[in-house]
Amino acid sequence: MRSNRQELVKNAAANHRDSLRKNLQHRLEVARANGNDSLVRQLEAEAAYLGMK
Repeated sequence: MRSNRQELVKNAAANHRDSLRKNLQHRLEVARANGNDSLVRQLEAEAAYLGMK
């Protein structure tokens, strides 16, 4: 039972991280498409901070 709970927590964390990555990727695509270089730099810094780059 304990390992089942640990597996659920591990999966939830992985799903959360994947969601953050997808959201950040989308935000970057939109910022680039709109030519918003300042926002692109901020989002790239956010990605680096989160270890996603």
